[in-house]
This record gives sequence, structure tokens and C-alpha cells, in this order.
Amino acid sequence: MLADVIELLICPVCGSDLDFAEEKSLLCDRGHTFDIARQGYVGLQSGGAGKITGDSAEMISARAEFLDAGHFQPISAAVCDAVGAVATVVEVGAGTGHYLAAVLDGAEGSRGIGIDVSKAAARRVARAHPRLGSVVADVWQGLPIRASAVDAVTCVFSPRNAGELRRVLSPEGVLVVVTPTARHQQELVPALGLIGVDENKARRLGDSLAGRFEQADRRVVEFVMSLDHASVEALVAMGPSARHTTDAPRRTAVAQLPDTVEVTASVTVGTYRAL
Repeated sequence: MLADVIELLICPVCGSDLDFAEEKSLLCDRGHTFDIARQGYVGLQSGGAGKITGDSAEMISARAEFLDAGHFQPISAAVCDAVGAVATVVEVGAGTGHYLAAVLDGAEGSRGIGIDVSKAAARRVARAHPRLGSVVADVWQGLPIRASAVDAVTCVFSPRNAGELRRVLSPEGVLVVVTPTARHQQELVPALGLIGVDENKARRLGDSLAGRFEQADRRVVEFVMSLDHASVEALVAMGPSARHTTDAPRRTAVAQLPDTVEVTASVTVGTYRAL
């Protein structure tokens, strides 16, 4: 709930403290107000549309279906292990809140903030865990979070603004980044015409964090999933390839696959410490 994390949040316009105004909005010391949606999330954006295009309601629904089925459970477990038992954690690009909720479940008394630019995602995040506050914000416009206020930040298949991540982390804080390897979903890429993973992704990640973070650990998590057609459709519909395909051709292509498809999940879980 937002009440659990209110003292960690700041006004995205002026950086002042925020507090509740009759439980229907947040109000800062300088009079800027932000409505709380009836679903429980709050929008804390300082301007118009930023660099990130938020996931659609259909993408978020597909992600919830796939993740709730447990297909990515080894990835979720690896994220929890990397974060550890911390008091406060922020997930940037929280999606459905699946990974953040798992982290909070593993750390009694912890609290979290799920950040996403998508309102469809924010609605899901708001009900993902009782100790979680859901916020609509764009990491490229700045995170509405106090400096040095959180113990961990997670970015699971999501964009990273290294300067902002470093600003909100405490001096001993940890950043956990999950990125796909070139083997991720390799069986589906040619068969369904999906977007492949750039072979230089790891190098670009290192370049983007250089000067602010140093790598403390790196772990490759790779396993094979046995997926039926419905699960394959959800996997494709929840990711970036969904933006470049339409439902009917995608379903036709999936229908040509065997009834059960062996699909590789392969990601790198990187743990970083602030410099």
C-alpha cells in the first residue's frame, strides 16, 4: 500500500515531501497534488510522455498469465537470492509486480515500490502485495524517490537509468539486473519471427552502468520449459515481439508448432554495488 512507502516518495515537480490529502491524493509541501487512482496506484510524472512506451493492457495480462503459471520460477528465485533480506526495495519496470512480490515474501517486514510507466501495469502492481506501493513514473524523467532511500533496486527485462538508480540507492545498496542471453527463447525466434537478443547486450549493459556501479556477481540462469500453445502465445504476447506482430498471424504460426514445445529460458542475473 502507498501508506507503507509514503515517506520514501517525493514530488516529481519540486522534490518536496509528499503526504496524503484526504486519502484520495498526495500533496507536496509546495502544493502540487497527485490523484490516487481507485485501483490504489498514484501517478508521479513531472511532464508528458517520455522515452519509454508503456506495455498495453493485453501485454500485461499475457505476462500475468505466463508468470503466474510458474514458468519463470527459477528466474524469480535467482532475483530473490541476489536481493537478499532487505528492508526497502524498488523495482523499475515492475510489470505485474510478480518479481517484487516474491522478494517481499522472502524478507519479512520489508516494503517495496513498483515503478512502471504503464497504467495497466500499475493497476496490477497495486494488488500484487500488501506491503507494496504502486507508482506510475518514467525512469528517464527521474524517479520520485528520496536520494539514498532504498536498499535494493531490481530491473528485470526493463530499462535502466544508471544515474537515477545510483541516486536512490543507499551507499550499501544493491542493484540487480536481469537481461536475456542470445539463447533466450531460441527455439521460437525463427519459427515465429520473433525479435532476437542483440549479442552485444551484455557489453552495452556494462557501458551503461560504468562509473556508477561495479559488478559484484554474475549468474547465468538457464533452463528448458515445456510449453503448450496457450503458454507460447502468452510468452510472445507479453514481450517486445508483441509490438511487431498481430494476434491472428501469431496464432496461426503458433498452431503450426508441436502440441508441446521445448523452449529455452536463458538470462543473466547481474548484481552490482554502487561506487
